[in-house]
Amino acid sequence: MKAGIFTILLLCCSNVFMTFAWYGNLKLKELHISTDWPLILVILASWGLALLEYCFMIPANSIGSRINGGPFSLMQLKIIQEAISLTIFTVIAVTVFHTETLQWNHIVAFLCIIAAVFFAFLK
Repeated sequence: MKAGIFTILLLCCSNVFMTFAWYGNLKLKELHISTDWPLILVILASWGLALLEYCFMIPANSIGSRINGGPFSLMQLKIIQEAISLTIFTVIAVTVFHTETLQWNHIVAFLCIIAAVFFAFLK
């Protein structure tokens, strides 16, 4: 049980860094911080954040995988990760970027993702 919760917490941390690695440059540009940055600098900054993402993702997969004695199969780990990824992206897009609004079709899509997680755990 502890390995499962720890895995999920690590995946959440990983996905925060992943979201900022992928989309943080847009916020920096919006704030007029990186308007003159060359693309290579934007890429290197994103790689730095991606390195932090991997510092959480790799241990999460190692701890959580049944291959190493964890509670989750590889399929379950991936589906959990995708559900966490979309959840964290949505929270950040709505609260940090303020460019997106949560609509009914997004809620339906999340319900489908929750259903996918449910079905991944059926025996």
